[in-house]
Amino acid sequence: MTEAAVRRDGDGAERVTGETGWRRARLAPSLAEVYRSIPVSGRGWWRKALAFAGPGYLVAVGYMDPGNWATSLAGGSAFGYTLLSVIMISNLLAILLQALAAKLGIATGRDLAQAVRDHYSRPVVLVHWVICEIAIAACDLAEVIGSAIALQLLFHVPLALGVLLTGLDVLIVLLLQGRGFRLLEALVITLIASMAAAFLFELILSRPDMGAALRAFLPHPDLVRNPQMLYISIGILGATVMPHNLYLHSSIVQTRRYVETSAGKREAIRFAVLDSTVALMIALFINGAILVLAAAVFFRTGHHEVAEIQDAYRLLTPLLGVGGASTVFALALLASGQNSTLTGTLAGQITMEGFLNIRLRPWLRRLITRALAITPAIIVVFLYGQSGTAKLIILSQVVLSMQLSFAVFPLVKFTSEKAKMGEFVNARWLKWLAYAVAYFIVGLNVWLLLQVFRG
Repeated sequence: MTEAAVRRDGDGAERVTGETGWRRARLAPSLAEVYRSIPVSGRGWWRKALAFAGPGYLVAVGYMDPGNWATSLAGGSAFGYTLLSVIMISNLLAILLQALAAKLGIATGRDLAQAVRDHYSRPVVLVHWVICEIAIAACDLAEVIGSAIALQLLFHVPLALGVLLTGLDVLIVLLLQGRGFRLLEALVITLIASMAAAFLFELILSRPDMGAALRAFLPHPDLVRNPQMLYISIGILGATVMPHNLYLHSSIVQTRRYVETSAGKREAIRFAVLDSTVALMIALFINGAILVLAAAVFFRTGHHEVAEIQDAYRLLTPLLGVGGASTVFALALLASGQNSTLTGTLAGQITMEGFLNIRLRPWLRRLITRALAITPAIIVVFLYGQSGTAKLIILSQVVLSMQLSFAVFPLVKFTSEKAKMGEFVNARWLKWLAYAVAYFIVGLNVWLLLQVFRG
């Protein structure tokens, strides 16, 4: 058995690596103790690419969670294939920002939350932490409701009971964290693959107009001329880039035991960006598949107002004429909800440890986040029933959009500072492109918020 290597980061905290270090990390509460626990040694491009594969898929989960399903269903049923270009643009923006997050973590050895703590005063850091906690709870809220809806559709479990049952996934997270980070990644990738297979099955049944779908990847002028289309487009864009994913990615890329030299870090950045890009392209397929399915099944048959997940479930089997189509749809939803809760746990731990340097045991961290999500969900379900869940999901996405700028701007700022990044600093063209993307996303979210409050 190899001995653990121990190193210290900027705040003096020990990072335990190696085989013995991982055994210690199984009992320790901090995710930082699994840094450098996954070896990437070996020859051959493919072997190294596979060794680095994993973190990108944990990040991609946030781009296909239940909060995104409603916007894709609404866009496809109301406007056919037209909004496919919006999903594609959203993914391109996400690929850029996640690449910057990976580069920050590898080049500096600090995740985004730690970098904020290093750079800003204590009061500013506390504000960032509070806003981030609200955003994580809001994201978790959509996942709770999505999983509860799936349980209701599949097993006729009452929504309120389904919301409570989702709290049991804390046991899954604890079990996987105790058995190794690679196992957690494997489960997430398996769930993503099951979602992709489910929607491939649905697409084959729906027989979409592939020519129209491919043409829709080019932006249509109606995107800005049609107010309703613009509103849904901004909803898709605003809900796509999840702020906690930037914190998450900058941390979990450090689980790989790459050589901490200039050449080693450069190689690690290259493979980490490849990993997240491939994973986000799979997310693009799944989100696009939801919209194409809605366009091919609902828009084509005149069902132009299918925005509720429950409505889509009820209509799929009779409209497609194939038994089991609705069940496959609900199983994909359950996989989406459970996948998102796993990564939400990791993001919550990373941000609390990063912003405050406070380490809580995973079960306690999970219970805190879960309680914050379950409480409003239970209240809404009891007061308004099924009709209130869609409104709550939309509200959760609005809350997420409000927090986004607090993550994006520090990320772009830090990766553009030579003092922090050294030779890995953003090139001038990348710096201005990243700032343009940051202002673009914030502008869209501000517009979305104004429309929500006016409505």
